[in-house]
Amino acid sequence: MTLLGQPPPSVVRPHLAFRDLVAESVTSLLARPGRSLLTILGTVLGIGAIVATLGLSKTAGNQIVTRFDALAATSVTVTQRNEFGWFGPSQQTVNLIPWDAEDRIKRLNGVLAAGIKSNVSADGQLTRSVPINDPLAQTEFAINLVAVSPGLFDIAQAELRSGRFFDEGHSLRADPVAVIGRSAAQRLNLDRVDHQPAIFVGDVTLIVIGIIEEVAREPSLLDAVVIPNGTARKLFDLNGIDEVQIRTEIGAAQLIGSQAATALYPNEPNRLRVAVPPDPRAVKGAVEEDVNALFLVLGGVSLLIGAIGIANVTLVSVLERVGEIGLRRSVGAARRHIAAQFLVESAAMGFIGGIVGASGGVLVVVAVSATRTWTPVLDPWIPLGAPALGIVVGLLAGLYPALKASRLEPVEALRAGL
Repeated sequence: MTLLGQPPPSVVRPHLAFRDLVAESVTSLLARPGRSLLTILGTVLGIGAIVATLGLSKTAGNQIVTRFDALAATSVTVTQRNEFGWFGPSQQTVNLIPWDAEDRIKRLNGVLAAGIKSNVSADGQLTRSVPINDPLAQTEFAINLVAVSPGLFDIAQAELRSGRFFDEGHSLRADPVAVIGRSAAQRLNLDRVDHQPAIFVGDVTLIVIGIIEEVAREPSLLDAVVIPNGTARKLFDLNGIDEVQIRTEIGAAQLIGSQAATALYPNEPNRLRVAVPPDPRAVKGAVEEDVNALFLVLGGVSLLIGAIGIANVTLVSVLERVGEIGLRRSVGAARRHIAAQFLVESAAMGFIGGIVGASGGVLVVVAVSATRTWTPVLDPWIPLGAPALGIVVGLLAGLYPALKASRLEPVEALRAGL
């Protein structure tokens, strides 16, 4: 009741400083350290999984691009396009790729090696290493017959187990010589060439002068009989080239791809098909997208489990502290103060989980990179943004328990807490 003519007393609104709010929340978390640590662990695993996934995918992407540059990014292949008539593919056998294709391509700036390759038809004849077929044992095999120029061995980065490669002289003289891959040599029971072994493709006799042990490219050579182009033209009526393979300097593949067709067939270069490697940056992006799509789902599941854990513990804390909530409300604490306290507690758990998880994720990236001798790559925003993500997860997880706590009536809360 106020005196006439005097203003009513002002309503004093309760106020809770943010510093006091943080202090109350920290005290509440430290009161049950075991439960708080177990709750934070879920967020740690989720954040750590996401940071490690993003770091490892970027690191692996860089490594794949590096290897891609060393092999596929330096490979250019030229083939002849199939020509179509009124009734489908044309059966004409006009060879548009010249026999001196290797020399022409080598004149281009940026080419490290070039070679030509053709599959040779042996009319179904089998290959054997003995002059007479033994009907009691398998001595004949269906082995691919391939004609190449000497430069293709450089393209394939072939290594010999025994003997030597043939050269341009063998091709010009059409010498009946061959180099065979290790798988073909094993099938033909050949392991050395110092006694000049012979193999027989139908009625044609070839002297084996080398055995290929390993190749970095063209693995088909390991199970093939490889002969010079001149030999294939004379003994097996080879009348055309299947493809020209080119190894370029890193970064020159696109340029060589645009020049190769003109160098080989200047009259109508569009009748040749040139295959160049895709942009390494696109490969890197595809690798990162694939890895991220796979592992981010796992990280998201872990983070969801952590959020559920925070929500569960916060809700249990609300039920355990009903009497405390009623006492605070009865002495003047507003609903927003109660809600803010529980939100700060859940956000603090998310924040701590984000820091620890980001640290663990970075350590995983560094450890895996060290064991694989990789260079670790991680965007700086990822570990810096991890604590913020933890806070967001904590706030979302604590939203329902905080609202539930703020809606408790003081009298009911005090009665329930007795």
